[in-house]
Amino acid sequence: MFQRHLVLALFIVCCSLCLSSCGVYSFTGTTLSPDIKTVTVNNFVLATAGGPANLPLTFNEKLKEYYQRYTNLKVVPANGDMVLEGNITGYDLIPVAPSAQDQASVNRLQITVLARFYNNKDESKNFEQSFSFYKDFPQNQTLSQNESRLVPQILDQIVLDIFNKTAADW
Repeated sequence: MFQRHLVLALFIVCCSLCLSSCGVYSFTGTTLSPDIKTVTVNNFVLATAGGPANLPLTFNEKLKEYYQRYTNLKVVPANGDMVLEGNITGYDLIPVAPSAQDQASVNRLQITVLARFYNNKDESKNFEQSFSFYKDFPQNQTLSQNESRLVPQILDQIVLDIFNKTAADW
């Protein structure tokens, strides 16, 4: 019994030493510097034809919510330590996977977002990059039948990709 407690105690000590020696570490996977306290998400605008009218608003809210949920950062309306802004530059319906009848058997909805990121504490982290993701749906269904299901899934992935690039440094 005593031996078990000793092994458990040694395990806990080893784990705590490993975690404390890692420098900036977070259980959420972020590698944000401790001096970064705020983030500003300026309104992303729709810079393409097509897409639901509320697409920019939905995207902005998803982005803000993700930072609030997975970091200790405070989302502020202006002058954040980190600033995100950009445009939704693509909302495309693309036929893919041709069938024997020379028609697409699958359609693809693809959304592209151009994000500009400014780290006011470390300008070497600034970037401008396009993020894109898609979902496929059967050719015998219309976009309007799938849009309300696919758009949130696509936006969730783009938000995750932007978050990983800005907060997790991936």
